[in-house]
Amino acid sequence: MRMLAVAALAALAYSAPLAAEEAAPAPAAAASGEWRTFATEAYRGKRDSVSFVDDSHGWYGTGAGDLIATKDGGATWEKVASRPGTFVRAVGFVDRQNGFIGNIGTDYYPGVTDTTPLYRTRDGGQTWEAVDTGEATIKGVCAIDILSVKRIYQGELQPRTVIHAAGRVGGPTGMLRSVDGGATWNVIDMAPHAGMILDVKFFDEMIGLVFAASHPDPAQAEGLVLRTEDGGKTWKEVYRSGRKLELIWKASFPEGGDTGYATVQSYDAARATQLVIRSDDKGKTWREIEMAQDNTARQFGIGFVNAEVGFVGTAAGGFATRDGGVTWERAPIARAANKFQAVPTGAGVRLYAIGTEVQAIDLPAPGKR
Repeated sequence: MRMLAVAALAALAYSAPLAAEEAAPAPAAAASGEWRTFATEAYRGKRDSVSFVDDSHGWYGTGAGDLIATKDGGATWEKVASRPGTFVRAVGFVDRQNGFIGNIGTDYYPGVTDTTPLYRTRDGGQTWEAVDTGEATIKGVCAIDILSVKRIYQGELQPRTVIHAAGRVGGPTGMLRSVDGGATWNVIDMAPHAGMILDVKFFDEMIGLVFAASHPDPAQAEGLVLRTEDGGKTWKEVYRSGRKLELIWKASFPEGGDTGYATVQSYDAARATQLVIRSDDKGKTWREIEMAQDNTARQFGIGFVNAEVGFVGTAAGGFATRDGGVTWERAPIARAANKFQAVPTGAGVRLYAIGTEVQAIDLPAPGKR
């Protein structure tokens, strides 16, 4: 009974929303190279996901079932839909009209009554329809990956949208997969491979990664990365932390590169060493990098704009590196930044961060200063 109680307390510690009044938002700043905080609808907790399709149009969701949208790069936001009982854990848009909304599912957060794991919208988020996967489905979604590819069809290159929606924190694990823009879906049972799935990234139709934990009980979980080269039919373990109370929370692979990073989220209160992991071969191998000595800096999201420049969100605020993780410094990012997204702009790249606040920083294009 004591072990069950410890596991339940540990799960509560990392799943409970963070109170907005406890957040330490970064000061607003408009200058290039400085983080600025947007005025958004009040929410008691962290927002989990943000999705931009260009430098103007973006969306985020909340645990209250709200979907919030911007048409001006984040300067103003508007609630476009609300579905009480749904916990919007992940958002992924293909274009200004078409997108997907992932729900955490029941039996995890109090007050969540919606059992539909994934919705799609065809009108910019105003209306949602449940994704039909037939009799098979998954419990909930923690991450959505949308990939635009081209393939040869009758002698012509035609665009193709590949979508993966995976979850979830606390288990059970599973993945929804579509290679035709959401017209049809396959369900992949991930229970033989992982106890939780927190993030997913595919490089093409066949090669992809899931960022996970080895067990649904955080007291027994070790951080885990799995790789597939056949579209999810088989999986290979390419990283395991070897330490209990750890998960691999979120990952970032800058567009077009082989180098990527992921956060090692630790629930060991006595452990001060905070690590990220780095791969230089599209996730085939990984190595650990020390980010900080601070047992309050439990990691959440991670966002790199190129192989060298990146940021990590933690429970104690943000960290930044400009040399590929060799050195790190504090960054004025609000607590619990859970997801980052880099968006090209006319002047360079804008990196959005979402957690207890919604923020952005404008950076020069790679190779420019």
